[in-house]
Formats: sequence, structure tokens, C-alpha cells
Amino acid sequence: MRSLTNDQKIYYTLRLAVAMCFIGHGAFGIITKQIWCNYFGVFGIGKEMAYTLMPYVGTVDILMGISMLVYPTRAIAAWLVVWGLATASMRPLSGEPFAEFIERAGNYGAPFVLLLLQGGFKIGKKQWFAHMDDHVSINADTLAKVITSLRVFAFMLLIGHGWLNLIQKQGLLNQYHALGFADPAKTAQVVGLFEVLAAAMVLIRPFKNILLVFIIWKISSELFYPKYEMFEWIERGGSYGVLLALWFAVKKAPAGYILWPFKQTSHLKAS
Repeated sequence: MRSLTNDQKIYYTLRLAVAMCFIGHGAFGIITKQIWCNYFGVFGIGKEMAYTLMPYVGTVDILMGISMLVYPTRAIAAWLVVWGLATASMRPLSGEPFAEFIERAGNYGAPFVLLLLQGGFKIGKKQWFAHMDDHVSINADTLAKVITSLRVFAFMLLIGHGWLNLIQKQGLLNQYHALGFADPAKTAQVVGLFEVLAAAMVLIRPFKNILLVFIIWKISSELFYPKYEMFEWIERGGSYGVLLALWFAVKKAPAGYILWPFKQTSHLKAS
């Protein structure tokens, strides 16, 4: 990792994050996670058929994730943006809070920013299926777009999780109870307020040192799921990747650079 340029660290962070997200998500298809029945139900698919289809969907997810490690292409990354948006949308469409969609911004945000790093969306047909450029070099305009996008996605995933705490999602209350907190509801309120404030800080002014705190918080706090802990942690790779990539991107930005996205590009060019 030390031999990589800062630009490459952003690239490889996002690439690994995308792989983790879809490998972890695919594992739940193989396991046939019960709640997936609700998402198939959005399309009128019954439980029996849902359980039959889950392993196939999961296998495709895992293969897509592995491809990002072995032979990453822009076409696969673009598909994962669409698929990440679709699967996240299934949650509110099946009756879950809209916060569930927002909280999964890393799932579709990480591959989206990865595409920005690799030339954006106005590229030739052959480039979509060619191996991504591992020796990526980020110019001023691209860096401005990357930082703006990462700030938005980081804001979404933090405020989404904070929102779920504030409305006291039962799964989160179960976590706090299992960890020994005497009042899980109060704990959820405190954590929710912290994450909402963290989201606001990331959007308004993402200081490097404070970002590092949020990265550590996110990576560690996702370790406490009572069931399938490792798969849950891996699936949230997009969240860690967005925050860590933002940290690397902010480190690359010139001194005095930041506040609102509309001023970023000119600031960078002037440096």
C-alpha cells in the first residue's frame, strides 16, 4: 500500500469496497436470508420461488464482486451501480423505512465514483469492457467531482444509519441489548444523534482527522450484528470504502480547499 500513489489508493479502496459489498450481499443469497422474501414479493414472487431464486441471484452477485478483484471493467461497475440502486430500493418498496435506502448509499456510491475515476461515462464502447486503468491519475476536475460525490454518498450513509437509530430500528436495539446496554432505546438515540451530526460535518467540511474518527466508528460499529456477523460486515464494504476514499481524496486536495462543491473546481485549478 505504501508504494501506491494517493490516486491509486482512492482507486483500489473503491475497487475493494465494491467487491466486498457484492460478495457479502451475494452470500446472503446463498444462505437464503429470510427477509429477501419480502423483496421478491415486491414483484409478486412467492416464498417458495424466492427461496429457489436466492442462490442464483447470490451467485451472480458474488461473481460480479470477484470480477472487480480479478478483471475490473467499467461495464461491470456500471451494472453494479444500477443493481445497487435496485436492491436498495426494494427495502422501502417492501415496506421498510426510506432510511434503509439512504443508508446503503455506499452500495451504489462506490461503483459510481469508481466510474468517475476511470474517465466518467462519456467513453468509447471498447473502453467499457477493457480492464480499468490501475495506474490512474486524477486531474483537478476529476478530483472535484470525486470529492463532491463522496461527500454526498458519505452524508447519505451516515444520516441514513443515524435515522434508523432515531426511529429505533428493532435490529439495532437488539444489538445494543446484546452488547449489554441497560437502555437500548436511549443508546439508539445517542448513536443516532452522533451519526446525524457526523453526516452534517462530512457534507459541510470533512476535516481529515475527523473523517478518520468516522471511518473507525463505521468499521467497528458494523461488527456487532447478532447473526451472520462476518457477512454483514463484508456487505457494508461500500460504506467503509466511500469514507476511506474521501479521506484519501481530502488529503490530496490543496491546503485551503473545501467548503461547498460549487467552489471546488476553481479552487483546485487555482492551486
